[in-house]
Amino acid sequence: MIKRFNLYFLLIVFSLKGYAQQPNDCIDAIVTCGNSDVSLDVNGSGLREFANSCSSNENNSVWLKVTVVTSGTLGFTLTPESTAISEDYDFFVFGPNVSCSNVGSTIRCSTTNPQAASQGNNLTGMNASSSDTSEGPGALGDSFVKWLDVNAGESYFIVIDRPIGNSPFNLEWTGTARFADPPNDQSSRSGTPTDIESCDITAPFNDGFTTFNLTDNTSLITGTQTGVTISYHASESDANININPLTSPYTNLNNPQKIFARITNNTTGCFELTDFNLSVNLGPNIKTPADFILCDNTNDGDDRNGRLNFNLSSKNNEILNGLSSADYNVTYHRTNAEAENRRAPLPNLYYNNSPFNEQVFVRVENTIYTDCRSITPLNLIVNPNPLAFNHTIIQCDEDGVVDGSTLFNLNEANSDLTENNSNLSTKFYLDAARTIEVNGDSFNNTSNPQTIYVEVSDTRTGCLSHSELTIEVSLTDSINAALFECDDDGIEDGIHIFNLREADPIVTNGLPIGLIISYYQTYQDALLEQNGLSDSFTNTTPYSQTIFARVENNNNCYGISEVALTVHELPNITTENLTYYCLNFFPSKITLNAAVLNDSPSNYTYNWTSGEDTYEIEINETGVYIVTVTNSNNCSKSRTINVEPSNLASFENIEVKDATENNIITVFVSGEGDYQYRLLDENNVVYTNYQNSNVFENVFPGIYSVSVKDIKNDCGTVNNKVSVIGFPKFLTPNNDGKNDTWQVYGVSSMFQPNTKIQIFDRFGKLIKELNPLGEGWNGLLNGEKLPTDDYWFLVVLQDGRVFKSHFTLKN
Repeated sequence: MIKRFNLYFLLIVFSLKGYAQQPNDCIDAIVTCGNSDVSLDVNGSGLREFANSCSSNENNSVWLKVTVVTSGTLGFTLTPESTAISEDYDFFVFGPNVSCSNVGSTIRCSTTNPQAASQGNNLTGMNASSSDTSEGPGALGDSFVKWLDVNAGESYFIVIDRPIGNSPFNLEWTGTARFADPPNDQSSRSGTPTDIESCDITAPFNDGFTTFNLTDNTSLITGTQTGVTISYHASESDANININPLTSPYTNLNNPQKIFARITNNTTGCFELTDFNLSVNLGPNIKTPADFILCDNTNDGDDRNGRLNFNLSSKNNEILNGLSSADYNVTYHRTNAEAENRRAPLPNLYYNNSPFNEQVFVRVENTIYTDCRSITPLNLIVNPNPLAFNHTIIQCDEDGVVDGSTLFNLNEANSDLTENNSNLSTKFYLDAARTIEVNGDSFNNTSNPQTIYVEVSDTRTGCLSHSELTIEVSLTDSINAALFECDDDGIEDGIHIFNLREADPIVTNGLPIGLIISYYQTYQDALLEQNGLSDSFTNTTPYSQTIFARVENNNNCYGISEVALTVHELPNITTENLTYYCLNFFPSKITLNAAVLNDSPSNYTYNWTSGEDTYEIEINETGVYIVTVTNSNNCSKSRTINVEPSNLASFENIEVKDATENNIITVFVSGEGDYQYRLLDENNVVYTNYQNSNVFENVFPGIYSVSVKDIKNDCGTVNNKVSVIGFPKFLTPNNDGKNDTWQVYGVSSMFQPNTKIQIFDRFGKLIKELNPLGEGWNGLLNGEKLPTDDYWFLVVLQDGRVFKSHFTLKN
């Protein structure tokens, strides 16, 4: 025997107030029979009414009662839905044949905690392999105890308890004993469905709630069974516990709603559950129709009264939305109430009662179950026809042949045909029936005058009205004109902005007053009044372009003139120049000119800011000189010449850092020029060539000439002498021309002439006192050569500086 049922617990704290309505106590125990399944939502524990040998109390418990009809063994395996090892179920077994008032002590129980007992799973129950009859609590045991040996007719109470966790569980019966068979639902044998469907027959008729007679299913479910009771419940839990039975007639709470029927054996208490659905038919699934929109017409003699005949049945297929018209009746009514009550249907050809906008209601009902119906509104809309006006336009005969035939832009009349209504559009036709459409942008008339038939339509509604356009060709004319501009906008590309209004008096010279002039880039545009130009127009063809002026009298063409636009070139000159004047050359003069390029200067006139009017002028003063050059088209361009000063340099100071390992000369000058610096030795040989820097470094001692020249305008060169003091380190009097005498460098009749020079031997004996302007010491004392050795010197310069050091004499 293997039988299963599922139980579902809630983790809501149980209150005493409700315990008698739940299977938490013996008196409300669930009778389990045969293969019946039990599904419950239960929680909490009932009154403490038993003692047990497993040291536990009820927590979240459910009581089951089982009665065996054959002798054998009885066991079960309880499997929580959650496999978490922390999910803990306990159980207690009482019996056999005990009463709820005295259940006695447990004959089997297990309160082992699977996590504390380090089990591999959280299953519990009774089986053949266990030998103990009780175990727990906590880590004691393995959650399974020995199953029962039972006899036919015995009954037992089994309490399932969940001290830890919130998972439902599955119960599988094992062993050889059998339970009594429960009753069953026999409706399937008859083949008659138990689901009940009803039209919504209670007001309001479209909310999905109505009354049902549940007992219509009683005989179907009972079938041939006797001694059974059928009860109906709103939930499976209520049906399991057998509480809150439903009565008929019953109003559904949801649509659809499941109803649970409990089939109870009146003798054994065994029961079985079945279910069926209640559903409220809200009527056919129809489509809310789009507005029924028509344009007003003259069928009733008035095309502006907002009333006409609507063929209502033409909306049937749209509303049925694919449903068969053979299965449904469609009727139309003035009000929703009339549609609900199937009163006063409208005729198929309905002349609307409310002008322009009226709402009616459509009832769609099943041809068999007429109470199953759907109702939807339908808007009847009559759109007014637009206002259309007749008009006449007159065009110039400007196609080169005076024959009364030319091109017309019919769309130019739109504002008059529609009275400036932007929501209206036009189409043009040759015939009064308006079947031969013509291009309104470009139409060549075939007679003069000619009638064009117009269709004016409202772009929002598509409603139409008719009018007529008369086109006529005028033979009047206007005068050509020319505008000139110098290319003086700074780019010189032959492109310039023209004020077209300057051509107005030329085009209309001698013509009647009050004419209106518009300008166009092409003749075609002017003829058809397309792509008009603004008053300020920039030519698109460099230097020379012809545009067209359209002259109108009361919106009718008077003439089309050519307007020649010419952009004159400016004089080709060099506009900027920078030159210099050497102040030291004053009062000599230099020549400035207007710098005309690739042309004869005689073709231009000149105006200098200095007052001259010749191509060239002579000046001897610095400053800014501007000459304006004008050509024969009276277009001018200016040349600006900046004359900046330059000059010879003036020496301010020459600083010398000498008698060092790195002798430095720094030259300071002033002046308006840009200067370079050169160093010449005492033989006038270049020592350092011209450089931008005014500093000379690593200069060998001696006498030099510093040259400073102007490079801005080559205004000349100035020179100055400079002395760099130094002392030879060797004396080699061998007549080879190198170091044959020892003398202080940089001393001359110009520099330090009163310098005192003395030479001493290593013992401090004065050997020689030198004339600073002489050739120097040759290494002799009283005509005799002195030996090779270091000798000392004392130099007192004229400027007061004193130097003491030594040099080497080598013979």
